[in-house]
Amino acid sequence: MAEQDDRPIVRRAGFPRFQSITTRWMDNDIYGHVNNVVYYSFFDTAVNAALIEAGVLDIHAGPVIGLVVESQCRYHRPLAFPEPVTAGLRVGRLGNSSVRYEIALFGGQEDEAAALGHFVHVYVDRQTRRPVPLPAGMRGFLETLVV
Repeated sequence: MAEQDDRPIVRRAGFPRFQSITTRWMDNDIYGHVNNVVYYSFFDTAVNAALIEAGVLDIHAGPVIGLVVESQCRYHRPLAFPEPVTAGLRVGRLGNSSVRYEIALFGGQEDEAAALGHFVHVYVDRQTRRPVPLPAGMRGFLETLVV
């Protein structure tokens, strides 16, 4: 007998921002679906694209960078090339120097998430790697994503 999945259904309406991601042939594994490690790459792409597009993260020369200190992914259904993917992004917790990003991956036009994950960035000084308060512009942008 199959176990019942008691996790709540995650829908697009729960996310204030979206990022389109194109799957690639190489994303599929031998089982014919996107390999689990690629989901983490999609998460990273969604978060960093949002920050760069908002003009609050300079990945090459900015004084502050985000380091991932925790991550998780729950898989609900497979994604596969050439299916388009949309990443929903929200902030679950906004601290002084850390952010918990929550990302849902939706296949095609599906309303229910194929996967839900999170990761926590601790923002640090690029040189010393010591935690620093979130820059004001970044905090202002992230506040628009808090749920």
